[in-house]
Amino acid sequence: MRSLPECEECRSDKKIVLQENKSKITFLNPNRNEILTIKVDGCVIKGNESLRCDYAIVPCDEVEIYVELKGSDIAYAVKQIESTICLLSDDSQKIKKLCFVVSTQVPRLTTSIQQVQSQFKKKFNASFRVKNLQDEYDLSTAVT
Repeated sequence: MRSLPECEECRSDKKIVLQENKSKITFLNPNRNEILTIKVDGCVIKGNESLRCDYAIVPCDEVEIYVELKGSDIAYAVKQIESTICLLSDDSQKIKKLCFVVSTQVPRLTTSIQQVQSQFKKKFNASFRVKNLQDEYDLSTAVT
């Protein structure tokens, strides 16, 4: 994954919390593995040069995680994550990706979200998850 050293942080905390306003995601790291956390918005990608998500997480060479902490515009969050994958991923098709949107609006599993999930699976080898206010994911299950 392309990044900049000044935008990266290696962490081995048991819990890695990313938060913006009321949206929050916690990545559980029970094995205390070294996890690369990358601040994408405002660091790797600055200004108005391109759409981008808030964070990228790299728990290992085989997995890339993209995170957007959002107010209410889920459709825009989808575009931000898609753009970030195209800009930063080493291999947008082969490397497994996990995409998370945590919004302040209650998302419903509508057909549009299901379509996005299907498109991301085909186009990027990515799972796509939308949650309200907070989410939690166990990184030890990322590589299976």
